[in-house]
Amino acid sequence: MTPPETPEDPLAAGLQAALAAEHAAIYGYGIVGAYLLTDQRAVARQAWDAHRRRRDRLRAILAARGVSPVSAAPAYRLPRIVDGPQSAARLAARLEEGAVDAYLGLVAVDDPGLRRYAAQAMQDCARRAAHWRGSTSAFPGLPPRAIYGPTRKESPRS
Repeated sequence: MTPPETPEDPLAAGLQAALAAEHAAIYGYGIVGAYLLTDQRAVARQAWDAHRRRRDRLRAILAARGVSPVSAAPAYRLPRIVDGPQSAARLAARLEEGAVDAYLGLVAVDDPGLRRYAAQAMQDCARRAAHWRGSTSAFPGLPPRAIYGPTRKESPRS
């Protein structure tokens, strides 16, 4: 889901993008949890709860700024088919990476409180993505071309 454009307020647009990513993560974790083995369901539930808390906080921040928060979609197109614990873990990693990408747009804002909030959200999501994937990248949220330049061949996220 793409958040509404607010060119007159780039901060609101960044907050809306982060909120949209949280909505998608909450939806996705509902699917993930249905396919995980019992020992991983508690981990997924903690992640789902964390995304719900962040969603609620972003809604409050937007409302305080006088901006109507973007609504969740009734359903989302999953980036992959989920048919078992392994594909559920891959989806969970992708959901976390999507949230990292969204929060990346907020780590350079003028407001130090929002910068700190976004940086902490990125760290939390990157840590969960590493758990689900079993590894992490050196700079979560940045595409390989931003790190290595356009000449290095990018590897697709699985």
